[in-house]
Amino acid sequence: MLAINHPVEDFSLPSTDNATFSLSANVGKHLIIYFYPKDDTPGCTLEGQDFRDHLPEFTKENCIVVGVSRDNLKSHQCFKAKMQFPFELLSDENEIVCNLFGVMKMKNMYGKQVLGIERSTFVIDVQGILRKEWRGVKVPGHVQEVLDFVTTLNQ
Repeated sequence: MLAINHPVEDFSLPSTDNATFSLSANVGKHLIIYFYPKDDTPGCTLEGQDFRDHLPEFTKENCIVVGVSRDNLKSHQCFKAKMQFPFELLSDENEIVCNLFGVMKMKNMYGKQVLGIERSTFVIDVQGILRKEWRGVKVPGHVQEVLDFVTTLNQ
């Protein structure tokens, strides 16, 4: 399991740029990795739009933003194009990285218990160290909170 101020195990996932995204290939930049339940749903769309709209500010702070869900690459590519996301979406259909980050939770959906992704965000610093996590995220104001935190890493 992950721990704040400890290194994050390297991982790789297929990305919407038709390449493989890996943590180790992105050392030297802060990584904002946000996990969301499902492409093209209301909360996930709002969260992605908020990251999109704040991306220039994240870039200025030496950050890369990526979104992760269990949707397949085709779904991700359609969602990314529709919403004009300027960052990559990563497909974790086998829940390997979801399990690494501990975001799989039992949820109630229409009165049934289902296993799904708990909306969560993690900040990994330029050296691959986990610096902050947010679990059970509520979308309004969240991206600004992440940006405010990242700004403190560069001071």
